[in-house]
Amino acid sequence: MELRPIDIAKKLDVGTSALRHYEKWGIVPKAIRKENGYRVYTEVHEAYFQCIRAMYPGFGMATVRRVMPLLQENKFTEALWEVNAVQAELFERKEQATDALHILSPDNMQQFMKKHPQRYYTIGEVEAELHVPATTLRHWEKEDLITPARNPENGYRMYTREDMRRLLIIRTVQSSVYLLETVRDILDKMNQHSLMDARQVVTDALTYMDYQIEQQLRGAHYLYRLIELLKSKRD
Repeated sequence: MELRPIDIAKKLDVGTSALRHYEKWGIVPKAIRKENGYRVYTEVHEAYFQCIRAMYPGFGMATVRRVMPLLQENKFTEALWEVNAVQAELFERKEQATDALHILSPDNMQQFMKKHPQRYYTIGEVEAELHVPATTLRHWEKEDLITPARNPENGYRMYTREDMRRLLIIRTVQSSVYLLETVRDILDKMNQHSLMDARQVVTDALTYMDYQIEQQLRGAHYLYRLIELLKSKRD
């Protein structure tokens, strides 16, 4: 069965230029060319295009560009493991976000502050208490997320109790959203006594993850269909 690019583009609600980009990237097989140079696609091409469009919302184009070439090499199991790894990462992020909501509750933050009565902490003590590497603490300082005082005698960093609280929030929120710009925005909005903004970002992240897992399952369904089609053509 021969299919025109315009027909597939209409079905998928994309431009024909997108189909050409996918072909150029090597994530679909090369199109058949007629004598006049026009592209002609088959049901296999259509299945590739459908799979790409279905996988993109849940997995992102980077994963799609890793998986599709594997299918063209008949490496179906390897492709499935690539997808499984992304799903496992999403599950881990979901667990981290759930833990973050618990950590950021007012009661838990109050308990945290009670457990840290010292006026100042060294970078080594912060590293041990928060389980954040010193290199990361220095990076956050470089990004202006935290500005510890310096001991006037030796220049060593001195973190206050409020610095410790701020670092806990940075660590907790970043584990859910990853983007430092988002963390910075939260810290700019948040005063010393409110965790509402931080908790809202984590809650929004969890909501998006719920959407993402649905899209991943939909994409995985199309991937399975494409693999079955390719196997039948191979056999």
